[in-house]
Amino acid sequence: MADANLQVILQQLEAEKSIDRDKLLEAIRTALESAARKSFHPKAEIVVEVDPASLAFKVYEIREVVESAADDTREMALDEAQSMNAEACIGDRLKVPAEPKDFGRIAAQTAKQVIIQKLKDAERENVYDEFKQREGEMVTGVVKRISHGNIIVSIGRADAVLPVREQSPRENFKPGDRIRAYLVEVEKSPRGPQVVVSRACPELVRALFELEVPEIYDGTVEIKGIAREAGNRTKIAVHSNDSNVDPVGACVGMKGSRVRAVVEELCGEKIDIVRWSEDPVEMSTNALNPADILDISVDEANRVILVVVPHDQLSLAIGKRGQNARLASKLMGWNIDIKSDVELTGGAPDSGGAPSPAEADASPDGASHAGAGDNVEVAADEPLKDEADAGGAALNEPTPGDL
Repeated sequence: MADANLQVILQQLEAEKSIDRDKLLEAIRTALESAARKSFHPKAEIVVEVDPASLAFKVYEIREVVESAADDTREMALDEAQSMNAEACIGDRLKVPAEPKDFGRIAAQTAKQVIIQKLKDAERENVYDEFKQREGEMVTGVVKRISHGNIIVSIGRADAVLPVREQSPRENFKPGDRIRAYLVEVEKSPRGPQVVVSRACPELVRALFELEVPEIYDGTVEIKGIAREAGNRTKIAVHSNDSNVDPVGACVGMKGSRVRAVVEELCGEKIDIVRWSEDPVEMSTNALNPADILDISVDEANRVILVVVPHDQLSLAIGKRGQNARLASKLMGWNIDIKSDVELTGGAPDSGGAPSPAEADASPDGASHAGAGDNVEVAADEPLKDEADAGGAALNEPTPGDL
């Protein structure tokens, strides 16, 4: 008979470990079965049944009905089988009640080990199911330790891994720091569920804006695209489903409060917010903000856009190391070719100090190529224009006057 305290123990395990009662009963049944086998012949087939209500268990031997039993451990003669069940016939398998000997120390130890292992397996399965459902969400945790560059983060019932490839080069965490990250994937492994999080993926920016901007959370404003180079700059394209709501203004917030909160979470990473448009001409104008655009030619067949800018705006349009053009290309999914008006007309710059003609090609795959004038680049902290100039907004480091 089962110990009266076993019911209480099961209830405590069910509450503390969040393990289903059926799984607990299966663990007990398997443990009793392993212990009972110690009392029978090694070739005997033993099964244990546990009553879910009383937790009482019964032990059975499984035997096959034959004409004449040659192996008493696995076979049973037909006449003996029919004495137990009149409908038994040759080839049937019967459950024969058996009484195991008292469980010894080794059998009890075996049962204990089986139960512990089954509980661990059940708990790992629960953790896997819990976090598998949360893939694609932002999670909050605490940095536990750093191992070979990978950051181990405690996120509740599991430890997540922030690999080096998913870290922003701008950030530096130490044990005890609180951290927000995007849950990328959850996989099963022999050591339990493997949870991988990221601080470098574009979807983290989306999740942060959903947290800070109610209009994005309720669907009034949509984020149509995100292009990110983690640690440096991010461009996002936004669209409003309500004509009375300005999508850029909603994301920027009063005196930049909303976008500033996202920038601070990303350790100062610069964020450009542009107005999304289905028209590639208008969209490219917004995406290349703050540079002035003189002319735009669209090749829809090859998805290539030729942008002409004033000669003194060329380095601004291209950006530092081609970053502005590259992010704009990723955001639109088009190849962008930027040229100066001087180069197209074949003339010479008015001022001797102006940069030489240059050309920059940017493709959505992140590759960018620039011509001779590529050495003249916009500084990372160069002031950007007001969002009203080109339907977009950009935030650098906040100044005391903005606060």
